[in-house]
This record gives sequence, C-alpha cells and structure tokens, in this order.
Amino acid sequence: MTRLQPLLEEWELSPDGPARGSGRADVIPVRTASGRPAVLKVGDDPGSHEPLALQHWHGRGAVELLRADPRRDAVLLERLHAEDVGELWDVAACEVVGELYRRLHVPAPPRLRRLSAVVDGWLDQLGRLPRNAPLPRRLVEQAIAIGRRLRDDEGADGRLLHGALGLEHVLAADREPWVAIAPKPLSGDPHAEPARALWSRWDEVVTSGDVRGTVRRRFHTLVDAAGLDEDRARDWAVLRAVARAGAELQEGVVPGDARVTTYITVAKAVQE
Repeated sequence: MTRLQPLLEEWELSPDGPARGSGRADVIPVRTASGRPAVLKVGDDPGSHEPLALQHWHGRGAVELLRADPRRDAVLLERLHAEDVGELWDVAACEVVGELYRRLHVPAPPRLRRLSAVVDGWLDQLGRLPRNAPLPRRLVEQAIAIGRRLRDDEGADGRLLHGALGLEHVLAADREPWVAIAPKPLSGDPHAEPARALWSRWDEVVTSGDVRGTVRRRFHTLVDAAGLDEDRARDWAVLRAVARAGAELQEGVVPGDARVTTYITVAKAVQE
C-alpha cells in the first residue's frame, strides 16, 4: 500500500476494495473523482512499455488505459470482471485469443524493444548450454538454427505484440466480451505470439489426459483463428519453448523440473 498511497492522493482516487499483489505489481480497485470504477496498478519496472502499448491500442482488444506515470510504472485502468477466458472450454478460449491477435497486431510504435534483439539473447543463452545439459541436444540445435533464420528474416520485427498473452491474461469486460491485459510489448512477428498460450494453465493440459493432443489442438486453433502461417508459427513455438527451458536451467532449476519438462513437451508436441 506504501507505493499506492501517493498516487491515490495525486490522482484523486478512492480505494474500492482491498489491495493485492499481482506478480511484482501492487493492485487496488478504486473509483475516480467522477465515480468511475477503475484499477490502479504499480509495478517495479519503470522501463516498461505497457502504457505505450495500451495507449496505441486505445482499448481495441485490450484493457483501456485511463492514466499513466511511466516513471513510477503506474497505470490506471478500466475495471474488468474477474472471469478470465480460461474458464471457457479450452478450444473456445483459444479461439478468443486467436481473434484478439488479429486486433492487437497493428504496426508497432517506435521505441519498443525488437523481437530480433530478444532472439539474439536466446541464441547466446542456448549457445552457452553445455552439450550434456538435460535438454535433448537435437532440440537445442534445431532451436538455434530456427532462431538464426527467424532473427534475420525481414518479418521478425514491425508489429505490436502483446508478448505474454496466455489464457489468464484475457478478462471479460462490459464494453467488449473479452480484452487482453498485462502486456509485455515487443515489436515483432505475430507468428511468435501463440507459443505463450500453449503452456498457459498447464495443469489443465495435464489433467486433460491427452497432453500432446491438447497442445496440438490449442496450436491449430490459435493459428486458424488468427489467420497465421502454420509452419512459421510452429518454428516460433519451438524456439520460444526451448529458449524458456534453457533459461530455467541457467537459473539453477534442477534437471527434470516440471517447468523444463513442460517446455520440452510443447516443443515436441507441435512437431509430431
């Protein structure tokens, strides 16, 4: 509440419920001076481009930005419902997310970090993995080859990506059925976006009893709903999944950890 209080006073906001932590952010429901219900969120990344992306979307497919202070990583957002799209049947949820891609992937504004630069980091990380790392060497080498090709492709950058659009990041709204929240925006290739939704709510994938089939259904539903090229989206999914697995290992995750296994499973499932 310490970080929230100054903004509550400066922006003339009244608390309208208990504050809570959300990842690395503090969040509190509020009402504006005019009585409008809203949400105040303060994070710990002053360099975040979340306000820039939300402003660029102007509420089209995304939560509406009412006010921002990028220096303090603070945003005032329209208040949404607690229901997220993951409460729908899995395929129906992916159809919603895929349709949101079409609306969100507009030309990227300047100043956003480029996906090609992010891929450089992934390639460096994967290249430093020892050959005996607990990742299938074939997948590592495949991901490196894919990453080099995609990074150097002219389509690697240029469209506004949400960057973290899992099923838990789409909430119900009054003005639209569903809108995206909590972007980690990049200037990139729309085909890179579906990967994140493949391991979203992974416990539900596991309890489905058909992990491979569920991942593949999600993938094809997202690609079809968004009108993406299947082969290109598959390559990005393999690259992102293997890069995530490599990052987990470099951060000290024990071999065989469920998170690493999840990413390996996704990379294999979209190719089988």
